[in-house]
Amino acid sequence: MEATDNAIGNANGNIRVESPVRVIISGGGTGGHIFPAIAIANEIKRRKSDAEILFVGAENRMEMEKVPAAGYRIVGLNVVGLNRKQWWKNFSLPFKLASSLRLTRRMIKDFDPDVVVGVGGYASAPTLYSAQKLHVPTLLQEQNSLPGVTNKILAKKADRICVGYDEMDRFFPREKIIWTGNPIRQDISDINSKRDEAYSFYNLDSSKPVVLVMGGSLGALSINVGMQNALDDLLANGFQVIWQTGKYYYQRMLPSAEGKEHLVMLDFVRRVDLAYAAADIIVSRAGAITISELCVVGKPVILVPSPNVAEDHQTKNAQALSAKNAAVLLTDDRVSQELGKTIVALYHDTRRRELLSQNISRMGTTTAARDIVDEVLKLAQIGRRQKENRKNK
Repeated sequence: MEATDNAIGNANGNIRVESPVRVIISGGGTGGHIFPAIAIANEIKRRKSDAEILFVGAENRMEMEKVPAAGYRIVGLNVVGLNRKQWWKNFSLPFKLASSLRLTRRMIKDFDPDVVVGVGGYASAPTLYSAQKLHVPTLLQEQNSLPGVTNKILAKKADRICVGYDEMDRFFPREKIIWTGNPIRQDISDINSKRDEAYSFYNLDSSKPVVLVMGGSLGALSINVGMQNALDDLLANGFQVIWQTGKYYYQRMLPSAEGKEHLVMLDFVRRVDLAYAAADIIVSRAGAITISELCVVGKPVILVPSPNVAEDHQTKNAQALSAKNAAVLLTDDRVSQELGKTIVALYHDTRRRELLSQNISRMGTTTAARDIVDEVLKLAQIGRRQKENRKNK
């Protein structure tokens, strides 16, 4: 019999087949948490095809749709985040948290994972807390340059913390930190070869510059207003525009596109790899995973951080790039009036565009999922040994 990667030899030379590795991956709420989680799961499956993976998410959040679509099983928790603006809506929070802790504790005992991975989002907190209480090895994947309160708490008992930014020992125990970068979608890892396909797909003129504007899947009102104000001037000055409005704002922005050539307006960019490939300048929010993708894409970027996220972490993400002259930071309160002239000024400053591209490219990595899974599988082996020791006592 030929030994596989799940077969090991004992002292007598016989082959004993290991049971499949068992992993729980918890988190979600936004694409910035879900896409890394799925990338990690896919890499585990690539290496360990018989691995058993269970996702834990929050009920009525997008992971409950995206994870099954990727081919994985998911359990939903009735858990929500803290409402910082309408405090009276937090009345049910302790009850939901207690219920989620009971459910995750029972789930972990039933599934018997070798390791539990948290990627951020509402479901991560009760799942990792329960795993740590039950002495299951845990790994945190922190995407942002400014961690949330929950991950700072969970980090105290986590075994590994995989991060996407430097100097994270300001927040986490240094000995637990592994710099891996953030996992990205693999279809954007080689966009340079897709430029001709991108022009054809979006019906663009290869002789004219292209501006790609993205405000996230739901949309960003400030960026959309900025584009409304700037659109005519951009088109008149020879620019082509791919404008993602987000699904909330598409109908509202649609009249702005009527009768205009060299404009592609979309509610959602389904071929983001081709949109990146076509772009000469990119305007974007500053979510951690988006930034990780932009670092690999290596195009000049204008970042407009959302002010409506917990602990203003998008601003911290954007500042981490702008401080290294790897992106232009345009604050949300200025974008409606200054977006157009910022785009035009950047395009005509060839030297600055070259520097931005060079500097942001230095921060990119395409090996994050691989490096994170290295740590996941190391912890899984520790988890197995711990389980064996408990059985033998």
